[in-house]
Amino acid sequence: MTAEPAAPDELDYLTFVDYAIARTTAELPAVDATAMRLGLTLHRLTSALVYDWESTVHRPRGWSWGGFRVLFALWLAGPMEAKRVAQLSGMSRAAVSALVNTLERDGLVSRTQAEHDRRAVLLNLTEAGHEAITSAYEAHNAREQAWANALTKPEQTILIGLLEKLTTSPAAMDAKRRF
Repeated sequence: MTAEPAAPDELDYLTFVDYAIARTTAELPAVDATAMRLGLTLHRLTSALVYDWESTVHRPRGWSWGGFRVLFALWLAGPMEAKRVAQLSGMSRAAVSALVNTLERDGLVSRTQAEHDRRAVLLNLTEAGHEAITSAYEAHNAREQAWANALTKPEQTILIGLLEKLTTSPAAMDAKRRF
């Protein structure tokens, strides 16, 4: 929490949080400034993490963040149907379908007809896909470590516990029903 900048043209990505809270609570005094700060801070952190991972690890490999998420799910839990990839990666079926087209074209994913249902298609990593995702994940994890190293190990454990508490809250459960 820093002092409010003198003017909107002095704002940057992080100081905008303080400015937004000050302006919002001045106009809407009933707003919970702490909840607002939590939401804005989590969103900004998530955006910064994804941007960092995508720009330093995934885009140089020709993947989007979504493409990485598909490969990651298939690597650890596949082979599986596209609808299951969508569930595990938090994406829509349409998004997964579009991403799989590109990943298949690039030789990283293959499709086969499911034995249990002739209409269903199983997605699987190819050998090249497995090699690509494991190599990428090592680089991805190096970036995860760079971010995590801002905290001590006990702080990391506390933060993980707090984030897991948020992800299992009633509000999170309600949001998951809409996935």
